[in-house]
Amino acid sequence: MRILFAAALMATAAPLAAQSSASPAPILTTPEALDVWTHAEPTVARVTHVGLDLNVDFASETLTGSAKLDILAQPDAKQIVLDVDDLDISAVTDGSGKALQWNVGADDPELGSALTVQLDGAKQIIITYRTQPGATALQWLPPEMTAGKKKPYLFSQGQPINNRSWIPTQDSPGIRQTWDATLTVPGDLVAVMSAEKLSGDKGEKLKDGRRRFRFRMDKPVPPYLIAFAVGDLKFKPLGPRSGVWTEPSMLDAAAHEFTDVEKMIDAASDLYGPYRWGRYDMLVLPPSFPYGGMENPMLTFLTPTIITGDRSNTDVVAHELAHSWSGNLVTNATWSDSWLNEGFTTYFENRIMESVYGKERAAMYADLDWDGMKRDLARYGGKTRTGAATRLHGDPGATGGQLDYFKGSNFLRMLEVTVGREKWDAYLRSYFDRHAFQPQTTAGFLADLRANLLQGDPALELKLQLDRWAYAAGLPDNAVHITSTTLAAVDTKLKAFNAGGPASAVQTDGWSTQEWLRFLNGIPRKQTPQRLAELDKALGLSDSTNAYVRSAWLELAIANRYEPALPSLQEFATRVGRGLLIRPLYTGLMQQGDWGADIARKLFAEARPTYHPTVASGIEQIIAGK
Repeated sequence: MRILFAAALMATAAPLAAQSSASPAPILTTPEALDVWTHAEPTVARVTHVGLDLNVDFASETLTGSAKLDILAQPDAKQIVLDVDDLDISAVTDGSGKALQWNVGADDPELGSALTVQLDGAKQIIITYRTQPGATALQWLPPEMTAGKKKPYLFSQGQPINNRSWIPTQDSPGIRQTWDATLTVPGDLVAVMSAEKLSGDKGEKLKDGRRRFRFRMDKPVPPYLIAFAVGDLKFKPLGPRSGVWTEPSMLDAAAHEFTDVEKMIDAASDLYGPYRWGRYDMLVLPPSFPYGGMENPMLTFLTPTIITGDRSNTDVVAHELAHSWSGNLVTNATWSDSWLNEGFTTYFENRIMESVYGKERAAMYADLDWDGMKRDLARYGGKTRTGAATRLHGDPGATGGQLDYFKGSNFLRMLEVTVGREKWDAYLRSYFDRHAFQPQTTAGFLADLRANLLQGDPALELKLQLDRWAYAAGLPDNAVHITSTTLAAVDTKLKAFNAGGPASAVQTDGWSTQEWLRFLNGIPRKQTPQRLAELDKALGLSDSTNAYVRSAWLELAIANRYEPALPSLQEFATRVGRGLLIRPLYTGLMQQGDWGADIARKLFAEARPTYHPTVASGIEQIIAGK
């Protein structure tokens, strides 16, 4: 039924696009582009622009105001369907203020509800509404959860479909929209957004003491990229196109860590075409931010866990910058094809790191990614299983760990090695140009490859195994493993330690995060308490200020029920909210029977208020055994 329905939508797509005088971003209507994570019917009526005017109220933990939506509809369209999640809607009118009929459908626990508005000829609708305190995209932080400990903080995280909890729009990556916003906030706080600033860094002071900030994004973006933060924020420029926002106490450390960002922008532009977004600023959030980074246009959101003083984790910055091409410029049409964002970006990130820091630094990241890919393949299926989690194109959300990142990037690396870097780079640059500001599917990418790279070469087609990479489980035999001499040296020390050598002989001085991870992840999971105590004392693992190192050590300690590490676990898990670093700890605890399950439940009860709603929900499922 879905294929037949999608085919029917295809027939209506062309007339819809032809009506637009503003030339909105196209939508894809092929069967594989049908998004099952939205209630919208974009080929009947779609949102092309969102205008937000919202008041930020920390006391009630709500946003109140309106969303003005520009609509492009078929001549006979009677209604438009939007995505909402627990919004308190008080009125819907057309652009002139005339009331329109509307209703909110049944709530789906994952997708929220459909807001259906009878258009009555309207080309613009205005929705007056209020968010709920538990909105899944928003995290309201009390002062004690910030670096300064004096002022509250708020940030949004929209990917993949959380923005419908604060914006009534068509929340699908394939329905790109321009937008503008006005945020009114307490007078002692600053608002920032993933867009051009129209009101300066300090906004406009109002008579009641509050401040008003205005923003504009004139390029069509997928709606999950609409993002904002409000807090005690300061800015420091890093170059003509870049700078960093953060709380004052972290500003100098962040600026030091990210000093090479201008070199990264130059490297990325030299590789795959001009940077098309104007500025590239960064926002370092409190530790509860759930991801390493989020590629919000013009303002990448970053976790403070990457600030380690040695710039060894600036691959995260390179990754989010690369998203300015793969993800923000060319976007997966549905979340079934998330590898088109993350796999492309992980490959591109590595090329940026090679250009800025050299081949060995890039090889170190690629070698670790290979390790991660092999672990995920073993856990989620491997060559003998057919689960969708081991495919690049699969069910929404079924990513098999980080396979969309690691297997996806290795797919592109295989293409580079097979056809040659010069030919591959020329193709990929032209690909970004051809599909700029448009959605894409796996089928669309493979068709583009065949038309513009393979050009009817059957021998090359056979050699590349394109469909096997995209649609089959496991790892094709033409995968490329890049190895690092730096990590090989770590392997030598690891081998000696695993053979019974003393921990004091490891000599970790000057190690990067990647060297630490290679060593700690390579230690067999079964260890004696005496051996773990020796390791901890020699290397200072329980007290490590590097969040990656601490997380890897705690995974090992949990696997052995090593109770002397529990105070370190308690401190870490109640301070850091990055999912990549804390989810494995809860998973490990739940694998340790009643001992671990009891610790996990008590720890989560204490830490839950410090986690973003999406991370808390994921950990809840881990503890529930789902």
